[in-house]
Amino acid sequence: MSLGVVIKGPEGVVLAADSRLTLEAQNPQRSMVIPVTFDNASKLLTFGSSDSGLNDFHRHVAAVTYGQAVIGTELNDLRTAHSFVPELVGKLGEVRLTTARYAEVISEFFMDQWKNKMPADYKGGAMTFVVGGIDEGEAYGKTFLFTIPFEPKPVEQSKDEFGITWGGQVEYATRLIYGHDPKLLSAIENSLNLDSTALALVQEAIRPFRMPVPYSILPLQDCIDYATFLIDLTTKAQSLGIGLRGVGGPIDVVTITRTEGLRFIQQKALHGTS
Repeated sequence: MSLGVVIKGPEGVVLAADSRLTLEAQNPQRSMVIPVTFDNASKLLTFGSSDSGLNDFHRHVAAVTYGQAVIGTELNDLRTAHSFVPELVGKLGEVRLTTARYAEVISEFFMDQWKNKMPADYKGGAMTFVVGGIDEGEAYGKTFLFTIPFEPKPVEQSKDEFGITWGGQVEYATRLIYGHDPKLLSAIENSLNLDSTALALVQEAIRPFRMPVPYSILPLQDCIDYATFLIDLTTKAQSLGIGLRGVGGPIDVVTITRTEGLRFIQQKALHGTS
């Protein structure tokens, strides 16, 4: 599942993601499905000079992905989103696009890959992307979300305001941010048989329990700290409980600012045996 966090603040955009990739494997002896994890996957996608050699055309945009981890159905044909980046960069060309256009091109690219490798009657979870960047001549960043294959049209997040977008295995992060579990409202609605009016009253009653984060004045460093905290919190909480431990491994973090463009704040590195 993973956990991706994108924060749009007044000083720039912060994108962060963990590195755990979770697959399902069949245990033939017990006829059961077991989760198999890899802790060095790249869920944070960049398209600038470090990845492509295309100078600095794409150094004001990045994306995080979470949810469905791979495209493909056969063991030797599985591909992560990151593994497609060299091909995707070729589609972006040698010109700086708007963040909205980047989101459209990225969505179109991965939708094509999905159609080529996945069954038409797929019923599983979506592969979600959040694209963040700063347009040329603009003061503040923009973020767009889309899901493959169900909702491929990018939708702007925190439009005309500052804020946070997060997704994946969100139960611990959402409990902190919203003050309750993401499934709480549906549980109350079903157990008490509430209509839409009553449910709206419940939502309004619990709204004061949200974490009061002033995104409009949050410095870039605080945005970095907040994003990494949510991922680290989830990793540690999952390590103590019983359930799917879908978040883990190193945390990758980039910032995108108007003047500097993209900068890696935290990035896992290759290493040998210690």
